[in-house]
Amino acid sequence: MAARKPKSTKLFVLDTNVLMHDPTSLYRFEEHDVYLPMVTLEELDGHKKGMSEVARNARQASRFLDEIVSGREAEIVEGVELRGPSKGMATGKLFLQTQATAMELPVQLPVGKADNQILTVVMHLAHQYVKRHVVLVSKDINMRIKARALGLSSEDYFNDQVLEDTDLLYTGVREIDHDFWERNGKDMKSWQEGGRALYQLKGNDCSTLLLNQMIFQEAEKPFLAMVKSVEGKTAVLESIKDYSHPKNAIWGITARNREQNFALNLLMNPDIDFITLLGQAGTGKTLLTLASALMLTLEEKRYSEIIMTRVTVPVGEDIGFLPGTEEEKMAPWMGALEDNLDVLNQIDSESGEWGRAATRDLIRSRIKIKSLNFMRGRTFLNKFLIIDEAQNLTPKQMKTLITRAGPGTKVVCLGNIAQIDTPYLTEGSSGLTYVVDRFKGWGHSGHVTLQRGERSRLADHAAEVL
Repeated sequence: MAARKPKSTKLFVLDTNVLMHDPTSLYRFEEHDVYLPMVTLEELDGHKKGMSEVARNARQASRFLDEIVSGREAEIVEGVELRGPSKGMATGKLFLQTQATAMELPVQLPVGKADNQILTVVMHLAHQYVKRHVVLVSKDINMRIKARALGLSSEDYFNDQVLEDTDLLYTGVREIDHDFWERNGKDMKSWQEGGRALYQLKGNDCSTLLLNQMIFQEAEKPFLAMVKSVEGKTAVLESIKDYSHPKNAIWGITARNREQNFALNLLMNPDIDFITLLGQAGTGKTLLTLASALMLTLEEKRYSEIIMTRVTVPVGEDIGFLPGTEEEKMAPWMGALEDNLDVLNQIDSESGEWGRAATRDLIRSRIKIKSLNFMRGRTFLNKFLIIDEAQNLTPKQMKTLITRAGPGTKVVCLGNIAQIDTPYLTEGSSGLTYVVDRFKGWGHSGHVTLQRGERSRLADHAAEVL
């Protein structure tokens, strides 16, 4: 095998958690070879029962393996070509462990443990193929540390990560300097349309702008605009509505900073069907979204109802089975919704206690709380769908949810990628990071990363010092 293959191709040994995280990982190593120890198959078998995402992935990985190997049993020792099953995505080979290894691990590592058996296999391959680079791929940090301690190469599985560094994630906002106008404003045209000012610019910078990106320039009277269209080196900027002014308040809420103003412009825009709002706790994501949803649903009657859902990943221990309907079972997870409704309800001080109670009942009747578990096969027509804590979703779950949207539905994803509670999900591979990256520049989507916390001086100080 070593003689036949060029030296540059590597041999990747996969840990079970890689297959359970992404079943298509078998096809993601391009021209390199993939090796599966027998323990990996054994562990896959142990995780295949159940309805969890991990169990589904384990079953899918087993189906892929069956597809690759069936009818090619004679090739297993020499390696099964992946080019056919992967439809050209991978050009390497798949090797399955067919014989026991004779390597000895240090005495401190118990032989019975699955992780240590995989390490034995990696060590055996490294000795057998001296001229090849043998690498262990695992999502388990301790496993990678053990491998390095034994002098073996190991790395994380990066293929599903949208970005290597989340600092590079699209923020949806761009600051321009005074020179921007010098460089791109030579043949500038401006006109008024529907109460907004529009500016057509030409220049090299225009080609780097993205549709629905927010543009600002610091000045005594700051310039705030949104990219309306981009064609080659020509772009049209449109001035935005000032939601920080009390006369433009949304359900009594005004924008307290620039990013909140941008977010409200996206939320109230009928042409935008998909919005992602990122930001730390207290930046106002849920409050702004709910205020906009109530305004558009109850006042403007653009949507028939508000649907709110979130991933039920507990931070502490689970609280066990809960009695009641789907709505009642979801209630403990929806504290954030209740808190924000309290804020929105307090604003109307003139209507008195009875008026507020009536308003609250009317609002609650138009907000439906749904569990993610029952979303498959549904279609939402003319609904305002809010997905809270979206950072805990995998890209696949995110796709399942967003494809539920029928005509006239607006989907808003809220989250903070620094607070991921789902095992095996990282900031780079979270479904929220995935959709922000994939949807940027689409004409009917918008994104804003909220920067400033607006809760209280105590919360702001705690966020900084703790």
